[in-house]
Amino acid sequence: MGKGKILIVDDQFGIRILLNEVFQKEGYQTYQAANGLKAIELAKAHSPNLVLLDIKIPGMDGIEILRRLKEFNPDIRVIIMTAYGELDIINEAKELGALTHFAKPFDIEELSKTVNQYLTDKTVGKI
Repeated sequence: MGKGKILIVDDQFGIRILLNEVFQKEGYQTYQAANGLKAIELAKAHSPNLVLLDIKIPGMDGIEILRRLKEFNPDIRVIIMTAYGELDIINEAKELGALTHFAKPFDIEELSKTVNQYLTDKTVGKI
């Protein structure tokens, strides 16, 4: 079964591959989406324990994806990734229920540590 399921949503192929590799090595089952429609489809099909969500995605942006994910699963845990230090967007994401955010380029070890904390800590809205 592994440690849990992570959905990686980013339009940048390299970032998806990197995160996929890191979290698979750590024993997670991973899913990847390059856009919002795919992200929502995968989230509904696989009920991930955590979503790593890029804010700036062509088409449906991260805020809209977050909104839709929370509509069908209010308990879904989401960590926002952004290359932009746009506090208003980050604050909006947190108001919508995002756990935290990471600015790109992020420290992969720090991100991994945070993901592990959220997925192993039973008090943080476990699904």
